[in-house]
Amino acid sequence: MNNSSTTRRKVMATGAAGLALGVLNPASTATASAAERKRVLRLAHLTDTHVQPEKKAGEGLATCLNHVQTQPDPPSMIIFGGDNVMNVDSEEGSERADIQLATWRDVLKQNCSLPHRTVIGNHDVLGMHPVDGKQWAVDAYGLPGRYYDWEKSGWHFIVLDSTSPNVLRGGEGGYKGMLDETQFQWLATRLQSIPAGTPICIVSHIPILSASTFFDGDNEETLDWIVPGAWMHVDARRIKDLFQKHPNVKLCLSGHIHLVDVVDYLGVRYACNGAVCGGWWDGNYQEFAPGYAMVDLYDDGSSDVTYQNYPWIPAEADEPDS
Repeated sequence: MNNSSTTRRKVMATGAAGLALGVLNPASTATASAAERKRVLRLAHLTDTHVQPEKKAGEGLATCLNHVQTQPDPPSMIIFGGDNVMNVDSEEGSERADIQLATWRDVLKQNCSLPHRTVIGNHDVLGMHPVDGKQWAVDAYGLPGRYYDWEKSGWHFIVLDSTSPNVLRGGEGGYKGMLDETQFQWLATRLQSIPAGTPICIVSHIPILSASTFFDGDNEETLDWIVPGAWMHVDARRIKDLFQKHPNVKLCLSGHIHLVDVVDYLGVRYACNGAVCGGWWDGNYQEFAPGYAMVDLYDDGSSDVTYQNYPWIPAEADEPDS
């Protein structure tokens, strides 16, 4: 790789475990001085809640929501980033879909007072069925569609459905992170229709681009860096090329990996924002404790993304000794 291409890319990945109320991974894409830019929206990005009746997951999500909403400077909305329930995609999980969804709905009804939007994650697709399974998720979370968009506070938000079941390509089981052709063309059309002066935030469950995917497997065993297509968008180059035609695409939020990183690449910030459940409600996942991202958006198209932990003790850790 030559120096000219290297200087065009800046990768940031920071974090620490065990900070129950700490602030991690501050990052900013300021294009003007702090005195000149104006914050127009603060939102909380809560991804990978993996709600289930077991492991006090409902209580954990309620604790997180309380932490979000009682901040001294609270957000005005929440985006749930997918994998909202534990695992309705598997055969065993799909048999328990109703109780998982009921837990999710009950926690939000009792503990979430903020307006919220929801993304479909791979574990939200019932039976990993490419049509009926996706429709289950749309109905379950009351979405306008599996991908959709809206405007708020001068920003345009686009939610993508990034789970592509392998059956769509003649395979059996599993999935890849990629956009189907219909969705890609919809995205291209929507980007073309948005005024050039309106900053855009893209939200997907699976990262379009992420640094932490390199640490989510045992690459040392193969002596090669291997990032499976189920961990990061395999069509990232195509999406990146599309974004290059629309410089007002400024920020991409994702989850899925349960790790935290921020990648600034070709004018777009890609923020992979950990997991509310941490290591699936068993504590930390690698160096990262359960948490969420606070996202500040500014009138000049810049953003600040800050990962925050909240106080949570795994279920087995607070049981009395027998």
